[in-house]
Amino acid sequence: MELLKTAAAIMAQDRYTLMVVDSGATALFRTDYSGRGELSERQMQLAQFLRQLTRLAEEFGVAVFVTNQVTADPGGMSFAKDSTKPIGGNIMAHACTTRLRLRKGRGENRICTVVDSPMLPEGDAQFAISNSGVCDSTE
Repeated sequence: MELLKTAAAIMAQDRYTLMVVDSGATALFRTDYSGRGELSERQMQLAQFLRQLTRLAEEFGVAVFVTNQVTADPGGMSFAKDSTKPIGGNIMAHACTTRLRLRKGRGENRICTVVDSPMLPEGDAQFAISNSGVCDSTE
């Protein structure tokens, strides 16, 4: 929360268009609160953090890009293609306008899946990252 205050002070002095929040920020909520007994408090703090991010985006007109961690889903079916789920649960899902999932494909290919978006249909896009940047992996 202190970092968000610092970010607001910086953005008040100059024009920015993008704010990237690395998964390390959300990981703090996993390490500072452990066990089911603290789950409610953790989710409440995470919700406040995400609400502050939304306020910064609205106040300063910046896009906020948040990366997140995934964890094994013990409740998921073991035969499913992917048995991981993003941390933060519904609190994180509801705070995001568009949710993307990145995963490794074959070889150097990567796959970006649109999980939820009011502007984009659900679907996959394949790409690769090379020395010249991001490129279409279907070429």
